Amino acid sequence: MKKITLPLIKVLSAMAACLLSACSTQVPLPSRHRGIDAQGELAARVHARDELRVLFVGNSYSFGAPREFAKLAAKRGHRVHVDQSTFGGWTLQRHAAFEGTRQMIRNGAWDVVVFQEFSEIPALPPNQCTARMFSPLRELVTDARDHGAIPILYQTWGRRDGSKNLLGDDFHAMTQRVRANYQAASKNAGDLVVVPVGDAWEREFSEGRGRMLFLADGKHPSAAGNRLTAAVFVNSLFGKP
Repeated sequence: MKKITLPLIKVLSAMAACLLSACSTQVPLPSRHRGIDAQGELAARVHARDELRVLFVGNSYSFGAPREFAKLAAKRGHRVHVDQSTFGGWTLQRHAAFEGTRQMIRNGAWDVVVFQEFSEIPALPPNQCTARMFSPLRELVTDARDHGAIPILYQTWGRRDGSKNLLGDDFHAMTQRVRANYQAASKNAGDLVVVPVGDAWEREFSEGRGRMLFLADGKHPSAAGNRLTAAVFVNSLFGKP
């Protein structure tokens, strides 16, 4: 049997301590925010409002989507008021530390607050995503719920050619990781509704139309990408036409 050397034991112990630390420092989820029928809660809120107030919190993947969402919702006969706290390259951790975002969540009388993580984080291995995403998401979700809003997640997509940091990666593999980590984040934050934008992008990609959804950088949404994203949001909140 191969012996484990003392230096290796020290390394393994340090890794275990880091993982335990990441788990132990998670912001507790208030008991009143657990066990909620998220989809039923969202449907009831939408039905109760003549005008739905929606705030998007994210980064450059959310620059154009709120405007397209408002336009498509109006076209289908739904009144919405939309605003956004979106900054290029921002993570949810940065939003959680930014008083401007926190004040928007607290003072806007929102019905729905949409949270979108920086694109690379949900594509990380699960333990790394957990350490970087779950705690700030819980903070923001708690803020939203404490001020009367329903938090939901905006599940994004893989990059056109996959992650440049992972040999052999592609759009489909990256999208699968993003989907799995958003679902895990949803469960950790109280079983939030996940708006499956990335799934719609994946279907278009499988039909040979995926490349038109991207700008030339292979990451950000084109006008067509924003329109598809908006359609998924409208269908998720108001139902399909």
